[in-house]
Parts: sequence; structure tokens; C-alpha cells
Amino acid sequence: MTIQFCLPGASRAQEPARYGLGTTPTREQIAAWAIAARPDGQGLPAGHGSVKDGDELYANMCAACHGTFGEGAGRYPRIAGEGSLIGDRPDLTVGAYWPYATTLFDYVNRAMPFPSPHMLEPDQVYALTAYVLNLNGVVGDDFVADKDTLPKVKMPNRDGFIWTDPRPDTHDTACMTNCRPPQDVKITSTAEGKTLTPRTTGPLDTSMPQ
Repeated sequence: MTIQFCLPGASRAQEPARYGLGTTPTREQIAAWAIAARPDGQGLPAGHGSVKDGDELYANMCAACHGTFGEGAGRYPRIAGEGSLIGDRPDLTVGAYWPYATTLFDYVNRAMPFPSPHMLEPDQVYALTAYVLNLNGVVGDDFVADKDTLPKVKMPNRDGFIWTDPRPDTHDTACMTNCRPPQDVKITSTAEGKTLTPRTTGPLDTSMPQ
């Protein structure tokens, strides 16, 4: 059976047919989500929040999932503590992993709290950002976060990222010599039936045959 998607008599130069789903967003709707905060602070809104301000906010809005001291609760992630980037299960706490303090503001502002994202006022987001940074020992108890102070915070893992791709660009240049002609290559075994697929339950899967 052949399915035709174009309208009868329509030419390729014409605009394709629409499915009639959704509506065009308004400028106001787009602006409400144009909220990215860059590492240099561009995009951060006016406002401020201190570590002290964030204490009660965190207890009321964050601790149920992330733990009283950022240690994580249930299946929700740990966000504070020394953390570790090595081992089978890297512990990507804010202090151990995140490269920029502005990224923390951006994420809290965009996605938190989990049930109702983007409901916090800028002052609240600044306060929570300051408090979480303090939980991680990145800033002192008197720190006040705003669009000027936050970009100046030096995160412990700032220099732990590789910002350029270290892999060589081969430009499709053959890297081997004296290779066997493709027509002479014979497939003698496959992965079928070898139980090589990762398990989805139980302990950490190493993707090796069990």
C-alpha cells in the first residue's frame, strides 16, 4: 500500500500540509522560557538571595527530595558533600562536578522544584543557589548571590572539564595498511544468543556476560 502525504494538485514548491496540532507561541510565552544563564552571568535576572535566606526555603521546598544536608533522599540525587568522580558510580555533587555557579542558578530556575518547575521568584532562586553552594563549602555563610557575585564564584571542578574535543580529525584518511580485501572477510560469529545486552535490574551492570 502506498500512502500519499501531499494534497491533490499540490506542487513541491508549495508549503507542506499542516496537521492542525498546537498553536504558535506568543512573544510573551517565548520570553517566559528564554531564561538561560551563561557562565559569564549574561541572562541572570535582577534580584539577590543570601545563604540565610535559602536555609528555610531549602528545608521547605528541597529537603524532601535532596535530603536535609544535600545527601539525597530515596532515589533523588545527592547534591552536596565531597563527592567522587571516579569509580563505577560517579557522585556528581554540585561541589565535586559542576563547573559554574551560574549553572546551578539556571537549573534551579528552569527545572525546580520537581513537581512545579519554574515557579520560583528570582530572589528565591538566588537564595537557594547560595545555600546549596554553602552546603558544598564553596561559599561562606555570609555570601549573597546576585548577577554580579555569582559569576565570580570559582567552582572546585572548573578546570576539570575539557572544552575542546581531543579526538583527532581523520578527514576519512585510511589509518591502516595491508588490510584484507573486504570480499575475503568472513563473519564467523555474532552477538546473538551471547547474553551481551545490559541488565536493567539488580546491581550495577558492567555490560559483560553474566
